[in-house]
This record gives sequence, C-alpha cells and structure tokens, in this order.
Amino acid sequence: MCLIVFDWRPDASDSPLFTLTANRDEFLKRTAQPMHWWDDAPGLLAGRDLVGGGTWLGMTRDGRFAALTNYRAPSEMRADAPTRGTLVSNWLSGERGIESGAPLDYLLRVAQDGDMYNGFNLLVGDWTRRELAWYCNRSPAAPALLAPGTHGISNAVLDTPWPKLVRKRAELARTLADDSRPPLTTLIGLMRDPRVARDDELPATGISLERERALSAAFIDTPEYGTRGTTAMQVVAQHKRLSVSALERSDDNGSHRVKRPGDYERSFTFDIA
Repeated sequence: MCLIVFDWRPDASDSPLFTLTANRDEFLKRTAQPMHWWDDAPGLLAGRDLVGGGTWLGMTRDGRFAALTNYRAPSEMRADAPTRGTLVSNWLSGERGIESGAPLDYLLRVAQDGDMYNGFNLLVGDWTRRELAWYCNRSPAAPALLAPGTHGISNAVLDTPWPKLVRKRAELARTLADDSRPPLTTLIGLMRDPRVARDDELPATGISLERERALSAAFIDTPEYGTRGTTAMQVVAQHKRLSVSALERSDDNGSHRVKRPGDYERSFTFDIA
C-alpha cells in the first residue's frame, strides 16, 4: 500500500466505526493473489504477495485489521531485510505469540525488532476492542493508539502533508459529511485519480524530480510500477453488532495477467464474530 486514508470513530453507535479507502502501489511484475479467504489461515481475508508471502491489507472474521505502507527512503534500502508484509499477516493470523490480542501490545513487540526491516508504517486494529494503533519504524514516535478523526498515510509518517494525502483525506471527509455510509464504489473512485502535484509541492525523498512527479498521483501509472489495486471498506456499529463490507478493484483477475487500469472487482460482507 502506498496511500491510505481512513476515518476512525471508536465511539460510534448505530453508525460507521471505521471507513477506509487505499491504493496498493507495486511493481507490475510482482505476482500476488487478489483479496480472498486464506485456506491456511481460516477467517483471514486479504490479498497475498506471492514473492514475500505476506500481505498489504487484511481483516479477520473476529475483528482484527491491519494495513502497511512502505516508507520512502531509497538510500536506506537493504536487500537482506525481512519482508514487511508478514507484519500484517502475523497480526491477522495470530503469529508471534500474541496473547492479549491488543493492537498496541502487538506494535510494541514489532518495535523491538523494528530496525530489522526497511522503512514501513503499520496500522493495526481490533474492532471488538475499538482500538486502532500506528507505528512507523522510521519515526522517533513510539507505537500509539490513534485519536478519532480522519487520517492518512502515504510513504512518510502518519498525516505527513504530501499533496495527494492532503487532497484525498479532505475528499474522504467531505464524502462522509454528505453520506456517512457511501457506496464502496464511491470510495474506490475517489482513489482512482491520476492527477499529479505541482513541482513546487513535491517532497524531496531522494528520487529524481520526474519520479517524484509520477509518484505524486493518487493513482500511479508508469510502465513498470503503479497502483495495482484499490480497496475500500467500512465497519458499521449497529449497537452490539459490527458488520464489515469490503470491495477490491485490481488489475489482476487471479491469473497474474495484468490489465491496466484494473477493473476486476471482488466484494465481501460479514459480521464480526
């Protein structure tokens, strides 16, 4: 994932608890499975990276959630670093000796070994606990629970004001102000935006100006790298019941044949057990 915007309302009653729309940006040659229920981890719904074995965003029937973005620091990249996608799948599948199931406890454990990995942001939640936490291994900030509100993560720390993050976070807030439960297709459409930022707005992250310009779009489309899929989801609190709706639109129908821009859709709905 390279752009996530989300709205978090932990005190919701008979209204949305969590709304998210997110783009996964990746090299087009990297094979992955689309969102599906994993055979080897019952109750886990996510796409799957077939190179590293982990995932970029997923959820479970018992109310766990996680999503990850890479932190852009090309000069610090290590080829021998462990894959970051397992940080998501480990939380969702209950690996790493998770006893309490609390998002913050998990991130504190991850932070103990955070220097092993290339840069990342990790968002971890448990809807039954109504807890959502964030950690970045390139930030001096310790893992922390998130306050209510509308937030965004791209390839820097939480809410860094890169143009596409600021624009999409504001658009999500306006969309929810008009309709707290919009169609997921509306949230998908919000992220399929190819507009690039002005040169004077671009961050300086150690890549060329031409590359910064291309990556400033919410929906990235270059010959070898781009937005591989968009995921929208909403968790709605209906008194004691929590219901989840998720929609993925991607460029791969499961056969690993890339079609750009993607129009393959998969939708899922379930109640949290």
